[in-house]
Amino acid sequence: MFLVLINYTLLRNTKDTLLITAPACGVEVIPFLKMWGVMPCAILFFLAYTKLSNILSREALFYTCLIPFLVFFGAFSFVIYPNKEWLHPTLESVSTLRASCPNVKWFISLYGVWSFAIFYVLSELWGVVVVSLLFWQFANEITRTKEAKRFYAFFGLLGNIALILSGTLVQALGEYNNSLNLEDAWGLSIAYMMMTVVVAGVLTLVVYWWMNRYVLTDPTYYEATKMTTKADKPKLSLTHSLSYLFSSKYLGLITILVLSYGITSNIIDLTWKNQIKTYLPNSNDYFAFMGRYTFWTGVVTVSFILTTKGIVNRFGWYWGAIITPLILFITGGLFFSFVLFKESLNELVSFFGVTSLYMAVMLGAIQNILSKGAKYSLFDPTKEMAYIPLDQELKVKGKAAVDVIGGRLGKTGGGLIEFILLTVTGGTQLLIAPYLFGIIAFVSLIWMGAVSNLSKLYAVKVSEKGENS
Repeated sequence: MFLVLINYTLLRNTKDTLLITAPACGVEVIPFLKMWGVMPCAILFFLAYTKLSNILSREALFYTCLIPFLVFFGAFSFVIYPNKEWLHPTLESVSTLRASCPNVKWFISLYGVWSFAIFYVLSELWGVVVVSLLFWQFANEITRTKEAKRFYAFFGLLGNIALILSGTLVQALGEYNNSLNLEDAWGLSIAYMMMTVVVAGVLTLVVYWWMNRYVLTDPTYYEATKMTTKADKPKLSLTHSLSYLFSSKYLGLITILVLSYGITSNIIDLTWKNQIKTYLPNSNDYFAFMGRYTFWTGVVTVSFILTTKGIVNRFGWYWGAIITPLILFITGGLFFSFVLFKESLNELVSFFGVTSLYMAVMLGAIQNILSKGAKYSLFDPTKEMAYIPLDQELKVKGKAAVDVIGGRLGKTGGGLIEFILLTVTGGTQLLIAPYLFGIIAFVSLIWMGAVSNLSKLYAVKVSEKGENS
């Protein structure tokens, strides 16, 4: 988890900076890319994954999914990005196309930096495929419910130490490369980032191989017959698998949790990054700021884990799961107040020597830090615990459907909402902000209702399967 989250953090900061600060681009291109790039690729991955899960062993499936990511990110650093001027159309031709076809200008902007768009899509899929699916499926496979209550939060603790280290690295690289006064300081930062990603990815493969050879073969640590049982049903076809999954109310409620988090966090995140770009238009400055943000996300998340690790054990699954939507709704309201009433609040904050734009950026950072701290320390562990009492078919294919399709649909759903609003109003991220906050409030209420219903079903399944399942 430490290694895959280092890569997740580096890729997240790099992909955002690449697109948001690219010529003729901005925050507005992201909803379009998530709708027409990320979501279709997530669906294709799910189709391939469900097919391969019937053919390959768990270990072979892990390697097959992970290695192509590392090949691309290595190639992007050393082949694609250094030759971007040759590979991409000229800025003049892109500007001409945008002027002649204003209704599809954001698609044209993505065409103008198509390799950056591919990098963004694969970086988004890393978070779902490697973090949410491959890592957590492996953990769920070899962990009992009783053990999960004790240790899942500490998986997050170890993983978020990675956020602190990678955030420090991002900030230091951004500031150091700026000080060199190079013509392409941002390109040097990308080279260092992708070298780190490839090395951490290879180490992930090595650790996974070592665990399968020397840990999971030792009955002192792991007895497969006690941990998991083969599904009573034969392996299902893709069509029957989807029918089986969608008929499960239990998985439907988990999907609502994942969708709700994806929609609300995505909407707030894009609005916040629009404020950051206005405040810090330079790529390396933006990158360094995101490094500081990542560092504090790690610090706060570790603090959350240490202070909330006993909540599920002491108060139950429901209280561990409900805290994240509460935090997101309250802090999101504070952030949007400075976005929506920026001009009115300028006089008030001027007494403190700052502008309302600065306050929006800082409150957005605080909102994201607190909500991600809650996600890693409470939302993810409680969500993953919900899979453990399920049978093998639902654990493997159900988790793939919920995390890959549900996770992408959540973020794409937020992007789709913004896509529709931007298209209908013909405006900008700031213009549609009032509508976005209303949607966040509505989705948060649905999220809390799903937590309540799922907690009851989870208690029944744990009771049926036995405490040590």
